[in-house]
Amino acid sequence: MINRFPQAVTIAGSDSDGSAGMQADLETFEHYHVYGASIITACVAGNSYGIHGSVVMPLSFIDQEFKDLADDFNIKAAKTGMLADSKLIDDVVKNYKKYNFGPLVVDPVIVTKHGAMLLKTSAFNTLKEKLIPLATVITPNYYEAQKLAEMPIKNDHDMLIAANKLMRMGAKNVMVKGRHNDPENQDSVRDLVLLENGKHFWLSGPYYKTKRKNGTGDTLSAGITAGLAKGMSVEDSIKNARQYVDNAIHQSLNIAHVYGPINHFAK
Repeated sequence: MINRFPQAVTIAGSDSDGSAGMQADLETFEHYHVYGASIITACVAGNSYGIHGSVVMPLSFIDQEFKDLADDFNIKAAKTGMLADSKLIDDVVKNYKKYNFGPLVVDPVIVTKHGAMLLKTSAFNTLKEKLIPLATVITPNYYEAQKLAEMPIKNDHDMLIAANKLMRMGAKNVMVKGRHNDPENQDSVRDLVLLENGKHFWLSGPYYKTKRKNGTGDTLSAGITAGLAKGMSVEDSIKNARQYVDNAIHQSLNIAHVYGPINHFAK
């Protein structure tokens, strides 16, 4: 029958070097044997040395992308990546509410894993007030969790408090990614998962001392999305995606000169 094959959509920007953004999402969907559709919100020109140009798609074009997919496909899960400004976030929220694209995984691209801000204050507030309440799963990194929860995270107890604050903002399930930018003193990474039913647990893995980590956040959230599209539980989707990311970092590819991509071919 038509449209029985699992389908997911990434609502994100296109990275020309293929290491992150929509490209990483689609490569992840393919790994999971999920058909990947895309709603492009922006285009970025860059490589492993840095980002050198970007453009945001017209809102009317984004509206058309949503409509065309809804008219023809059977999207079972969706995810968002970096959304450039408040108008774009508002438009994505409007369209997601209008069409049935299944559970939503929100990768709140606010702060890099090194602590640099990526989102203006106005867009941050829109994301916090309008997009997060739609999230089936939200996957902030250590710095994003601090920013969203408006508190420092110094230990496991703080991380759990922050996760509960994110849940009170409307997110049904929360995964807070642990800090992983101290190569001299770090040998493992611990992520916290807080589920809608109140259960929480930790996911631990090795810290790999490599610069080839571009796209880890995109890949994790896309892996969770793919699992949900295939009918997996939130818990199993998160655990499976975390293992895939660990493998993709560990089995590195010798591509690009500075900060290279993770390996989406990893098994």
